[in-house]
Amino acid sequence: MKKLLLTLTFPLLFVGCASQNPTHMAFSPQVPDISQQTTRPVQISLDTIDTRNVEYVARFMEEGTKTRLVGPSEPPKLLLDEVFRNGFTQAGYQIDPSATNSVQVQLEELQMDVTKKTFGYEAKHSVLIAVQARNSNQELVKRYKAKGTLKGPLTPDFATLELDMNKLLGQLTGEILNDPELNQFLQQ
Repeated sequence: MKKLLLTLTFPLLFVGCASQNPTHMAFSPQVPDISQQTTRPVQISLDTIDTRNVEYVARFMEEGTKTRLVGPSEPPKLLLDEVFRNGFTQAGYQIDPSATNSVQVQLEELQMDVTKKTFGYEAKHSVLIAVQARNSNQELVKRYKAKGTLKGPLTPDFATLELDMNKLLGQLTGEILNDPELNQFLQQ
């Protein structure tokens, strides 16, 4: 009888653990492939800010249930700041807070909407980053946007969603760091 009770109770413990939904998403954007942009050392100051008007990074929506909001495990501003510092350094720039040329990276949107459907899910995500660059004479403001969609069967796996968002972040940061117009502007 005890064996039967243990046999029935043990799987229920795992079902209870599996039904716990994560409350945070972990992003770890990597520095993309960067081309050498300068032939001589150019000093720039770099500032990264988060201007999003929401604290969450993902909304999980399912018909008939309350929308669940999920926040980031680390502030996206810190993650992007590290990526841009490393990326601009690889491109040949020297980061110096007192430099005449400056770059301000503004994270305006980092959003994932996951809709649970009858036989699967659809995740739509977007990232919007504005870059404001200044040299001794002028100012350049550009917005960079990337969107993606991920579909799958059953319930979305957090690791898959995080990986897809990291790819999108890598694509967009690579586009910014390798942008010929931005790099030419910074070298004036």
